[in-house]
Amino acid sequence: MKTVRLLTATMLAMAALTACSDEPDDDGNAVPSSWIRQQYGGSGPGYTDPSDRISKVGDEIHGHAASTDRIDGGDMVFLRYRDDIVAISPYLQGSRIEIDDYRTGHKRWKSRIGNVWPDPETDAFRGGGPGSGK
Repeated sequence: MKTVRLLTATMLAMAALTACSDEPDDDGNAVPSSWIRQQYGGSGPGYTDPSDRISKVGDEIHGHAASTDRIDGGDMVFLRYRDDIVAISPYLQGSRIEIDDYRTGHKRWKSRIGNVWPDPETDAFRGGGPGSGK
């Protein structure tokens, strides 16, 4: 019985990792989370670039994996990917990069992104993954 549970847990973990991969599918683009993790150092929640300004970091991330949309909100940059939002904010002399799934990110940053991107809490939201709401 323990073997079945362990096997099930392992399969679920592998499925979760696959779902979070950087590979784009036919429905759009995935956030380059592995690349961000390698490129920028970790600091608490998120990653940091000790010297580059938010617009440059946004350009670097978008240059590696093109975002679907971008909002330059003065003191922050937001990149929209298929299922995620990347928020870049000032941090010391550089920038902090935070990745949230779309629903969490939209709720967290709603005051900044407003109605520019679809609200996942409405019936009009079509989702992101394969077969979701299409």
